[in-house]
Amino acid sequence: MVRPRRVRKGCVDGPWLVTPSGSPFAAHGCLTRRGSGEVVARHARRLIAHFGVRWFSLVMAQNPSFCSCVLLAGLTVAMPAFADDAPPSAEDPADAVSRPSTEGASVAAAAPAGESAPRAASTPQATEQAAPPPPASAPKPEHRGGFVFGSYGRVVTASDGTGRPARESDIVAHGSRLDASNYVELELRREDTWEKVGIDTRIVSTLAVGNSIFHYDGTFDAQIAVRNLYLEANGLGTKGVSAWAGSRMYRGDDIYLLNFWPLDNLNTLGAGVRYQAPTRTTAQLHMGFARPDSPFYRQQALRPAPLNQFGAATVDLLERQRWIGSARLEQQVSLGEKGGAKIVGYGEAHRLPAGQRETARAGTYEDAPEEAGFVVGAQLGAWTGKRNTHLNVFARYARGIAAYGEFASPTGLGTDRTARGANELVVAAAGNWEWERLALMGAAYFRSFRNASTALDLGDVDEGIVIARPQLWFLDWLGLGFEASYQLQQRGALTAPTDGREPAPVVASMTRLGVVPFVSPAGRGSFSRPMLWLIYTLGLRDAGARALYPTDDVFASRGVEHFLGAGAEWWFGSSSYGGGL
Repeated sequence: MVRPRRVRKGCVDGPWLVTPSGSPFAAHGCLTRRGSGEVVARHARRLIAHFGVRWFSLVMAQNPSFCSCVLLAGLTVAMPAFADDAPPSAEDPADAVSRPSTEGASVAAAAPAGESAPRAASTPQATEQAAPPPPASAPKPEHRGGFVFGSYGRVVTASDGTGRPARESDIVAHGSRLDASNYVELELRREDTWEKVGIDTRIVSTLAVGNSIFHYDGTFDAQIAVRNLYLEANGLGTKGVSAWAGSRMYRGDDIYLLNFWPLDNLNTLGAGVRYQAPTRTTAQLHMGFARPDSPFYRQQALRPAPLNQFGAATVDLLERQRWIGSARLEQQVSLGEKGGAKIVGYGEAHRLPAGQRETARAGTYEDAPEEAGFVVGAQLGAWTGKRNTHLNVFARYARGIAAYGEFASPTGLGTDRTARGANELVVAAAGNWEWERLALMGAAYFRSFRNASTALDLGDVDEGIVIARPQLWFLDWLGLGFEASYQLQQRGALTAPTDGREPAPVVASMTRLGVVPFVSPAGRGSFSRPMLWLIYTLGLRDAGARALYPTDDVFASRGVEHFLGAGAEWWFGSSSYGGGL
């Protein structure tokens, strides 16, 4: 008796398979339920990855900064090609191999659809053979993981109506984001679950690319920065305990309309721990270092090479790191069926050690005094749980070197040549309300900064802004937005009026009105992205605002400013956006 050949379930036996459209595909072997389309796509990705590497190596020699950006995006294409090579899981019924216990069953599996398979001969051996036992469940895998790609980006092209490119025209530190410049973040992260020890990990790498764009200025180069590069592990010892180390954007809730994080927004190279209790209490601790590239932190000089060697060597005369520690405590409570509220307490400590720097006279040195500072702040937030409707209120006070930010070099020092007397106060609020086809976003902040100098100067500033953006959706994907803002700023520099009045600080104001028709493929919602839009804004600048710009700057002479452009914004899968309200 000739033993019939067994054919796996779901396979087509034969040299060719003709699809419904009439296109032949080679079918030597087996065509599984994954389908011919996926097989072809997998091999196409392999070819793209192979030839892409050869192209990449050639271009890398000519422009390494551009290739660094391409590499991160290219990994997201190559990874699925390698992942598809993994053998099918034994417990997957779609890919499982049929292993019947009788010849008759094999013949039945090979019979064409719509035809009856020949019955197996009734023999004592066939009738006495026991039915196969059900397959045992596979053991739980000890590891699960994969790659995730995310991004945030905005792109805009605009003119001021006179033939010049439009540019950002706000007079306050944090103004409307409608005219913000081009910027994109490309994030690739690896997320893993280690079942054996009960720990989840993620490795996050985020590459940021800033203005300008090659297709605009023709310069084949880019401004690239690493914004995230860290490892975080969760479930250390008990659920809710996590730790991280590396470089990251470490921050809380923002004010979207102003692109502003008013309470906690650190760029840090360090480490931290976090505990999230079942009571919805979250505690965070962090410490890190920063050493901005400025003479306040670092001074280099040429010195003779050692051991009477020819030439000179560069040495660091002043090299001091700024230590920053932070603590954050948050408590959330439920309000109603879906709503909630939270209260946040926040603090920072800053310290910069003393050092020595060389003066303009070679061989003469002066002391660089020790610096210190602190930040204290709080946040109250509430949300309805429906369509991103929420309200946040912030308050923050900083003193000493902390009032200048983690990358700033203090100016306007005190008589002791330190920044100990500097201080900054920020009070802010932001919210969003949505109902049916209507939405309203609003925000405001007030900021008062004084440097360490006892006399008022240009660096001393009081400023604020009030902004609102109502939106109306005509269709689920089409709408119209309006934006209005009023900005006011007072500088410590004194002016000498020509009418005989006493000198007074410079006061500047600006009003901006905007119209923004938009397309939102993701549907209705103030924070639905991606979004395409057209932008027109009208800026009205008073004499005080014009005085803030140098001579021959067009902003110094124009009281009316136009901005007409088109742009896009998106975010998805990012660990830095979308996590807060």
